[in-house]
Amino acid sequence: MNISRKIRYGLIAVIAATILIYTIHNGIFANGNVTPGGQMLTDEQLNGSVNAPDFPSGLEWLNTDRPLSLDDLRGKMVLLDFWTFCCINCMHIIPDLKKLEAKYPDELVVIGVHSAKFTNEKQTGAIRQAILRYGIEHPVVNDSGFEIWSQYGVRAWPTLVLINPEGKVIGSHSGEGIFEPFDALISHAIEYYDGQGRLDRRPLNVVLEKSRRPQTLLSFPGKISADTVGQRLFITDSNHDRIIVTDAEGRILDVIGSGQSGQGNGTFETAEFNHPQGTFLDGHTLYIADTENHTIRAADLDARTVTTILGTGEQARSFNVAGRGTGVALNSPWDIVVRDGVMYIAMAGSHQLWQADLRTLQAEPFAGSGREDRIDGPRLAAALAQPSGIAAEGKRLYFADSETSSIRSAGIDPDGSVKTLVGEALFEYGDVDGPLGRARLQHPLGVTIRDGLLYIADTYNSKIKVIDPDKGEIWTLAGTGKSGYADGEAASAQFNEPGGLAFLNDKLYVADVNSQVIRVIDIAEGSVSTLTLSNLDKLSHESRSGVAARVIRLDRKELSAGERTITVALHLPEGCKLAEDAPSAIRLESADENIIRVAEPRELPVDQIDSPFEIGVVAAVGETEIHVDAVIYYCEAGSHLCLFDHVQTVIPVTVGEFESPAITVPIRISNPAGS
Repeated sequence: MNISRKIRYGLIAVIAATILIYTIHNGIFANGNVTPGGQMLTDEQLNGSVNAPDFPSGLEWLNTDRPLSLDDLRGKMVLLDFWTFCCINCMHIIPDLKKLEAKYPDELVVIGVHSAKFTNEKQTGAIRQAILRYGIEHPVVNDSGFEIWSQYGVRAWPTLVLINPEGKVIGSHSGEGIFEPFDALISHAIEYYDGQGRLDRRPLNVVLEKSRRPQTLLSFPGKISADTVGQRLFITDSNHDRIIVTDAEGRILDVIGSGQSGQGNGTFETAEFNHPQGTFLDGHTLYIADTENHTIRAADLDARTVTTILGTGEQARSFNVAGRGTGVALNSPWDIVVRDGVMYIAMAGSHQLWQADLRTLQAEPFAGSGREDRIDGPRLAAALAQPSGIAAEGKRLYFADSETSSIRSAGIDPDGSVKTLVGEALFEYGDVDGPLGRARLQHPLGVTIRDGLLYIADTYNSKIKVIDPDKGEIWTLAGTGKSGYADGEAASAQFNEPGGLAFLNDKLYVADVNSQVIRVIDIAEGSVSTLTLSNLDKLSHESRSGVAARVIRLDRKELSAGERTITVALHLPEGCKLAEDAPSAIRLESADENIIRVAEPRELPVDQIDSPFEIGVVAAVGETEIHVDAVIYYCEAGSHLCLFDHVQTVIPVTVGEFESPAITVPIRISNPAGS
């Protein structure tokens, strides 16, 4: 190609990109309107005029077994979600995306374009953990170099771009509140394209990340708090939607929550949460920041009941609107602390700290104007950025201001002000110890205080750090800075995005979010270990697994009529063993008791399932299915990591005059190497 042709093609590319950017930011769907006047799109607008740029080759993809192109998606409505997993606004639209995907399962494909803000977020492994943590079930491409972002002229997280079945851009929107405008447009567009015969409703058939990993006893534990009087730990098992109460050695004492996602109050066995985070014990009441329900819950540890004390259950859509009890709207409360009858809330979603009088339940902003930034000064004039951890000492609150990678404080006195100990601007971060003025963190989520020192979960650096405010210094207590899982000496230990901290006795307990465990730092010995959870039978059948079973269907089997046996053979991954004192169980049922009647007992305890075993049945001529439901807790040899698998094996059975006196059902448990 000669130079003049290169220039000509280059100019064409620049012009096309300029038209696309103009269309996205000034076109038919800018700012969420169906058209600038609010009317439905015309046929010409639905057909589009600008080709959507295809995905560059060589990028890493998740939630799919292959890279995708726009050609693969022809005939589908395609919604690109430009996001970064630290961003609270990006988190807020995930439920709306799920609603759109559920409403248009055959017509719409959402593609997550992950364009990272922080260095840690550029790693495909870190994005994979975020996908699992947020329950994302659509393909995601790692746009770490901002190639796709630049091609589409994106300027903010989150930005949504809608592409029609012919590969033309027909709309965009930046920010939250995406469901209603996109629902209206997609519904209208589907009707139009259906009439044209241009929709392809065949399934995309992708392989999700969640299918490649085993379940763990804890699922992304976000926070941890301690009761020094009662010698208890309160572990927020965030993705299992429950709080686990243990002693200092990890012996489970109680479980708060059914393990099912929801808003329901009730007993510890029936109450529901939605990705809870911070907790704080005040007397006999454990307060819980129920983050994705946008509420504060109160667990009465004596009566073993849960009630909602703050929040409507819906995300606040307006800033700085005070209120009382369940009539006030909250916005992603992430952590809490109580001082002198007042609760202080790290309200990540509104970039503020709030306060609530626990006698009157009157709640209102305490610090932060609602603007996302790092601006010190008088409390309500200051600007915060996604505060996600909070602690108190004396007359000051200390909080982890995650999006500015800062540790800041706010005075409790009426004329108190916001000050920054460590950190700078929204896009300035790093991993630097030393004098506080030069020190840098990367998206810290947790803070606790002991003997005048601040202990920090420097989340995206995968380190635990210590600040001495009097000396004006910060240093690394534990962690190499490389994400991983390794116990041992503090300097060589590895963490994976730790999020919460709590002291009990002389040990610092760490919610190591992506490692799915609680780590223990012995300050005196300078060592890191993993808390081994025991007394697992406290995890009732209802609370032990909020995760739907993996369903495996086997080929049809033949069984002769009469008194027969069904043999169940449990196959654990190599190098694994059943967890001790765990509530593993296998339950066998027949879909039609008139064809196959299962003898008692139907559910076998753990001591009967560590080898092939036989269950007696009485079989009559006909056809039915056998369902073998297994919840198995197991451990890797030499590891403190507890895993579980919930698998249901379905076997169609024909009973007749066959020479088949028995059926063998294999139960194959997930291999932890796939995690």
